[in-house]
Amino acid sequence: MPITKTILSDWSALVPVLPGEGPRTQALYDAIRQLIETGAVPPGAKLPPTRDLAARLHMSRLAAVAAFERLIADGFVTARVGAGTFVSDEVPLISVRLPADEPVARAAMPLPGTLGVATADERTLKIFRTLLSRHLARPSPEHFHYGDPKGGAALREAIASYLRTARGVRCQSGQVLVTTGTQQGLDLFVRSMLKPGEGAWIEDPCYPSARAAFEGNGIRLQGVPVDAEGLDPDLGITLMPDARAVYVTPSHQFPLGVAMTMRRRLALIEWARRNDAWIVEDDYDSEFRYAGPPLTAMQGLDASSRVVYLGTFSKVLLPGLRIGYAVLPDEVMAKVVALRVRTDRFPSTLAEAALTDFIREGHLAAHLRRARCHMAAARDALVAGLKGASGLTVTIPEQGLHLLAELGSSCKDTELVEVALAAGLGVRALSSMAVSQPPRQGLVIGFAGFSPEALFRAASAFRVALDQRSGS
Repeated sequence: MPITKTILSDWSALVPVLPGEGPRTQALYDAIRQLIETGAVPPGAKLPPTRDLAARLHMSRLAAVAAFERLIADGFVTARVGAGTFVSDEVPLISVRLPADEPVARAAMPLPGTLGVATADERTLKIFRTLLSRHLARPSPEHFHYGDPKGGAALREAIASYLRTARGVRCQSGQVLVTTGTQQGLDLFVRSMLKPGEGAWIEDPCYPSARAAFEGNGIRLQGVPVDAEGLDPDLGITLMPDARAVYVTPSHQFPLGVAMTMRRRLALIEWARRNDAWIVEDDYDSEFRYAGPPLTAMQGLDASSRVVYLGTFSKVLLPGLRIGYAVLPDEVMAKVVALRVRTDRFPSTLAEAALTDFIREGHLAAHLRRARCHMAAARDALVAGLKGASGLTVTIPEQGLHLLAELGSSCKDTELVEVALAAGLGVRALSSMAVSQPPRQGLVIGFAGFSPEALFRAASAFRVALDQRSGS
């Protein structure tokens, strides 16, 4: 998990779950000190407020305050009046030693179930290597001078053609901006079209990185609860009537997995038209639908040009490719491109050229057919491994690359994160994705990038651990 100088939103992945009994202050002090000494939390990083940290770790605030006071006394952190608590600029660092028989390369391997892992198989990688070699062997002039800040014309045309056919998006190549992923597209939009202090709605629970993009640019966020029909615009109006934008994942809500109904989509578009507001549609994994064709994008329903459409090849191929796209109304495109020129200049022409050929020559369509079959088998293996697990209610998704396991009222998802990690299963706590409403308890588990066998083994080990925990 990258560390920035903002408050970390999910410390369940960094701070070990504290024991139910014993010296809570000492345990928290030791955990944070270890993160600082190993460099996991770098100098200058801002620690969460003691109130938030105590709530996430289910401990008293007094215990959290006592731990922070010890860290301050020992010189690991400093308190700044009115600003918060920060890691000191100079702290001793210690190296993290791996077991003697543990290869260094394996230290970074994600556990089965970890979100955001690639779908590309060996056949796809081989084809992409060939395409890259082709352009390196006979490089075109475009690689030797500064390019178009929108991205190369050939790739933008290939993306526009693909979106018109596969997603029902209404666009031409001139409306497409090539980005380094949806996060950059979202950040460029927020910085270009919204002013600090303005309000926006976001789904609750939400995609944490989207929340960071808004809050990091000074936008007031209002979480709007997601139900079986998706985000409710009428409720959003009640909670924040002056919102200037809304961020949604309507085809497959992250993290709950529901699809926004047509009546809600049309109501949201009408709200945006009537209020001169913006809809940011993040269509992050729509290619992976296992029952029928993908749902039509909301952007294709919008006749008033109020929808900003974001997509990525990170889920379709691999995150390391670092190519995404945004389909932007003309008013938005002009401002976004002006900002892009100042900050990022233009995308990688070499990666663009290989991806353009990959799409045009039919490799992307073939890859998606193979990947959907593999993802369906991986999903089913994960579900089979979790079947009957004590305290879990698993929703089997018809789309996407993750599933949700909801918990009973007596369970805390942040505690089960550590149980899962010990069993070899990578999960995220649903409660860490809450915005304004009381957090729901659940586990978000991915199944992309892992073999069905590995997922079944890890899920089965987690199920056994849960059963043992329940019986103890």
